[in-house]
Amino acid sequence: MTISEKKASRIAIVGGTGKVAKHLITQLHARGDEAVAIFRNADRADEVAELGAVPVVLDIESASVDELAATFEGCDAVVFSAGAGGGNPARTRAVDFEGAVTAIDAATHARVSRFVIVSAIGVGAELPGEPGDSMRPYYEAKRDADLAVEASGLEYTIVRPGGLTDDAATGLVTIGDTVERGNIARADVAAVIVAALDNPGTIGHAWEVVAGDRPIADAITDAL
Repeated sequence: MTISEKKASRIAIVGGTGKVAKHLITQLHARGDEAVAIFRNADRADEVAELGAVPVVLDIESASVDELAATFEGCDAVVFSAGAGGGNPARTRAVDFEGAVTAIDAATHARVSRFVIVSAIGVGAELPGEPGDSMRPYYEAKRDADLAVEASGLEYTIVRPGGLTDDAATGLVTIGDTVERGNIARADVAAVIVAALDNPGTIGHAWEVVAGDRPIADAITDAL
């Protein structure tokens, strides 16, 4: 289902306590949409609720497709923003790739066709770094998750941000199939996700995004 500006939308966010996800929750709540935040640490439920989301405690590493699909019921879109941080290769694979596949299958099962995944800059081409580098499992997991969503039949958009910062949002970005490496505020990544959900023309696109000089809506239009 395509997000409509004419009614409030319900958006499921996998990885709902992540830094990008928290900005996304805040932005969705501010405009009257409902975020369903899915995360594993029950101690953070109050924090998520205070941001304006519906908290759902569910571990993406162990959840079944049916369990996750139940949390997606009634949603207009799914945003997969979970990540293990790249420290432990096995857990990175379990969260960033296998968790994404579970979410893709759950969205299909729940008949939620719109799916946005937060990936990483550079994984659409030759992977950054060399085999054996500490971050290589992270890039491999993100690449394989992107390939899975592209093959899923879902109405996907892949957002591949550059280096993430906690700087204040600027609303100005550079977006393209490939862009020069750079950084971007997490708040601006969240705003790109919101704009992608609003624009059905973004379906089927995989874009890199860094800080730039174009307003987000204009940068998306330029990339279409």
